[in-house]
Amino acid sequence: MGIIQSLDLMAITKLKIPVRIFSLILFGVILLSLQLMSTATQESSELNDIYSWLLLGNSLGSLTLFILVAINVYSLLRELKKRAAGSRLTTRMVSLFVLLAIAPAVIVFYFSVQFLHQGIDSWFNVETDRAMEDALELSEVSLDHRMRLHLKQTRQIAKEITGKSRTLITLEMGEHREKIDAIEIALFSRQGHIIASNNIEPSSILPKIPEEHIWLQARQNQEYYALSPSENDGLYIHVIVAVHDDEPRYLQALFHVPLRIADLTDSIDFAFIRFQQMSFLRDSLKTSFILVLSLVLLLSLLAAIWVAFISIRQIVAPVKELVKGTQDVANGNYRQQLPVMSQDDLGFLVESFNAMTQRIAQSSDETRAASMEVEHQRAYLETVLSNLTAGVISFSDTHTIRTANQATYRILHIQVSHFVGKTLLDIAKTHTELAQLLNNIQILLQQAEDIWEHRFAFLSSNGRQELLCRGTPLFDYSGDRVGAIVVFNDITDLIQAQKNAAWAEVARRLAHEIKNPLTPIQLAAERLQHKLSAELSATHAQILLRSTQTIVNQVEALKSMVDDFSEYAKPSKELVEHINLNKLVNEVLLLYLSPTIHIKTTFQVTNIMINANPVSIRQVLHNLLKNAQEAIPDNGQIEITLDKVFRHNSEYVELTIYDNGSGLDEQQINTIFEPYVTTKIKGTGLGLAIVKKIIEEHGGVIWADTTYNEGAGFIIQLPTT
Repeated sequence: MGIIQSLDLMAITKLKIPVRIFSLILFGVILLSLQLMSTATQESSELNDIYSWLLLGNSLGSLTLFILVAINVYSLLRELKKRAAGSRLTTRMVSLFVLLAIAPAVIVFYFSVQFLHQGIDSWFNVETDRAMEDALELSEVSLDHRMRLHLKQTRQIAKEITGKSRTLITLEMGEHREKIDAIEIALFSRQGHIIASNNIEPSSILPKIPEEHIWLQARQNQEYYALSPSENDGLYIHVIVAVHDDEPRYLQALFHVPLRIADLTDSIDFAFIRFQQMSFLRDSLKTSFILVLSLVLLLSLLAAIWVAFISIRQIVAPVKELVKGTQDVANGNYRQQLPVMSQDDLGFLVESFNAMTQRIAQSSDETRAASMEVEHQRAYLETVLSNLTAGVISFSDTHTIRTANQATYRILHIQVSHFVGKTLLDIAKTHTELAQLLNNIQILLQQAEDIWEHRFAFLSSNGRQELLCRGTPLFDYSGDRVGAIVVFNDITDLIQAQKNAAWAEVARRLAHEIKNPLTPIQLAAERLQHKLSAELSATHAQILLRSTQTIVNQVEALKSMVDDFSEYAKPSKELVEHINLNKLVNEVLLLYLSPTIHIKTTFQVTNIMINANPVSIRQVLHNLLKNAQEAIPDNGQIEITLDKVFRHNSEYVELTIYDNGSGLDEQQINTIFEPYVTTKIKGTGLGLAIVKKIIEEHGGVIWADTTYNEGAGFIIQLPTT
């Protein structure tokens, strides 16, 4: 019942039924459930069997109401802690209501419990207890006197039949039964065999056979008498006495107990037992009534307190809504409108609040529109900066980094945006390869008072790079410096392209100017050898042969150099094929197998396919392997790896060639790919220049690995198909 009433109240609250209506329903349900429980405590009540269920239901109802009250108290305490509007007023009103409700209820409960104790104790006074015991004793004495009388009569019959024959006893058995007014009489042998019997009912041929425990008691005590129930729900007196004769025998007699005496005896026994039960359960009865009274008090108080919370919250609700609306406006919700629930002073205050929020919302919309326009301009500027190929870094007035676009990563290969709020010197501490560049830019930022431009060259992990940097200080409307902007472009490829074009032009002209006179020189030398060798002496002929041979050999060397010049100067061939790079590398390596050189290959990926000119790629591999072969000592090692990598969100195949030869110094690394630069005694210095030209024509890059210290290492990256 308690759960049902709680659910009913919650549903009523959600439906916003007036407080008076659901308060009446609440107390009605409480009174009904408690009345059923009170009725169930009476012995004659039909609800006695469901008393436990009613008790459980009301207990659950009390627990539910207690939880609801506890939730409201906890909520009120949180509001007090947060200093919510209306919380103190609610606390004072609820406290006053609880005090006014508890005081009279406790007084009534106290006197009701006292009256209950006195009333129940008066039911079980000493006189009533003594009367019940005397009635029970009278009943027992009366029955005992009747049983002893029948025992005496049975003893007398036993004496009369002592010494008589079986035949005579059988003939006189009926007279003996009538003499003592028994309903049955029988004579048994020691073994329990029937000797003679007579019954008031002629149809009963066999007498009642005593049970084994009765025989045992009769044989031990020489007699037995007891009160036993009959088949027709009555009582009879069962008597057995010993007949002292030559052969021990036993006489059994059954005597009828009048129905009235039996009923009176049963009534007295039942009344006495019931009285003892009630006396024993007197404390439990008190507890039951006190429990009902306690539930009445508890349910009433909890229900009243809960209703008080609901009623008081409804009274204070308009004030809380007004405060909540004010807080929403303070948090930026300028369109907050409160419902006007009354036309009193509070309603006028709510209308004024709504008019104020409307005016604030209008002003806020105008401000937001202007802010959105500024934001659009800022987003547009960020989009432009993020798509520039030039790197752009903005600095604050203290020279700390504020923003950096994506191009800075592509040029410097570091995430400058991760160092926002730090200086360039902080980046230099963790990226030592850029330390000189960043230190120079930091100095220019601190010293420059106007626009500046400077070219910087440095050695990065990808080789030598050149940057063109421009810096601009920023000033506000009052002329105070607020920061700076640095824009830098990677001009490495541009300068390299200019150098390549210049060297290609030089190579083309040298090839044209030198190759034309070489053939006549060679032919003239051979003609001199052919014409004069027969006319000269052997000594002079030998001198002529060595001289002409020297001229021919040098002409061949010049032709080879001119062919290299022509190869470097000629445009790329567009004979592109879909080739297997793994297979091509293995084919080239077969030409360099030697017992004095150890070649180690590590292919992380098999069957790498690229679009390239196989002749040009073979030339690249031959040049690099030949350089490595010439640089390493006997029993040296060449290590070749092949793998796939990602660079600038694209997939590339990476080919590396390392040797443990003499290696490269810093000056050689800076100019290793320029034409006519060589460390060998013989050579034109065009090998690596041609390699770089071929790789770049295929859309790839090549650089010397500056982190490799045991010899020389070159890294090639080519786009995959």
